[in-house]
Amino acid sequence: MHIMFVTGEYPPMPGGVGAYTQELSRALAALDVRVSILTSQAAADPDAARPGALVRVLPVVRRWDWAFWRTASNLAAEVRADWVHVQYQTAAFGMHPAVNFAPGRWRAGEQRVAWTYHDLRVPYLFPKAGKRLRTWVTERPAHTADLVIVTNEDDRQQLVDEQVDAVNIPIGSNIQGRVLSPTEWSSRRRSYGYRDDDLVLAYFGFLNRSKGGLTLVRTLHRLAQSHSNVYLLMIGEQVGASDVTNFAYLQEVQALIRKLGLERRVQWTGNQPDNEVAADLNACDVLLMPYADGASLRRGTLMAGLANGCAIVTTTPATPLPELVDGRDVLYVPPENDHALAAAVERVAGDPGLAAQLRQNARVSSAQFGWDAIARAHVALYTKMQERDSHSVRAASVSEQSEKHR
Repeated sequence: MHIMFVTGEYPPMPGGVGAYTQELSRALAALDVRVSILTSQAAADPDAARPGALVRVLPVVRRWDWAFWRTASNLAAEVRADWVHVQYQTAAFGMHPAVNFAPGRWRAGEQRVAWTYHDLRVPYLFPKAGKRLRTWVTERPAHTADLVIVTNEDDRQQLVDEQVDAVNIPIGSNIQGRVLSPTEWSSRRRSYGYRDDDLVLAYFGFLNRSKGGLTLVRTLHRLAQSHSNVYLLMIGEQVGASDVTNFAYLQEVQALIRKLGLERRVQWTGNQPDNEVAADLNACDVLLMPYADGASLRRGTLMAGLANGCAIVTTTPATPLPELVDGRDVLYVPPENDHALAAAVERVAGDPGLAAQLRQNARVSSAQFGWDAIARAHVALYTKMQERDSHSVRAASVSEQSEKHR
């Protein structure tokens, strides 16, 4: 089987969808599935010098406009792809709607098309494009692709309302879990100037308006009134490469930090290798992920926190998550509520038993979202659809032969 992924971002470009595609590709390759990745020119090709590699990166797209349709069709034919599979998050494709209309064109060329929605939030697109038009453009591929995958139950239910039969496959963590020894834990904290008895909060991932950065800063300020030793470690790159609005939001967050006089309490790690990110996640006391739209299994940052055994405080999901139980695996608080977020931190910091339980159960919960299982679920779907197509072709052939003999 040969899959050609289409993604607007791919490492070393920063971005969760690119990291997801890389991990899924590696897991598929471990199952002897060949993978080609059509992506932006800004992405590197780490396997170019390795002949016969199961994962081949094709960083050839300069602009994700209408012209890339033909590029994708030609490359799919060249590599003999069984599936063209789009990993979709609108900002990664430069907010251009061309990718949304591509499945119909590719299927007309007898190419099987799969589509993964990493979220269903509507794009800006262009001036005067109302919400109805933007929603229609976003949901268009769900009606034209052969196979539709979502990464969370909210999005699946949204598509069910549109009479689309989508399959929910949660994402995994692109940051491998690790465990620090007590000595490593202390050393990691000292590298940032933190003592063992400091209260170290952490946040992981890019900042954007959906991730609650302003609430995070207000929570730190509230805690600082009663904890002289509270600090916040911002782990990872500040903004992603895809969504240009992220930088404006970063400016708002930094302005609030200055206004509240919190500069000495906040450190930014910047971009780091994955094992360094994992070390920082392990070294913090509480990981705060105050998503404005609620916790979701589509959040790779949440998955990374689980995989690394963090005591996590996050926001109440819009739709219940039976996989993550409040008080057992994580603590939930209402979105955009710094008072509740601070109270939850106080609860974890004041109860070592609860903190240890959250850390242990986080690692156990993360086992549900392993990349091997995710890859096998994809292969099962690809195979099922191909067998269905073969059955349909055989049935049509039998019907045609019957007509000839009448």
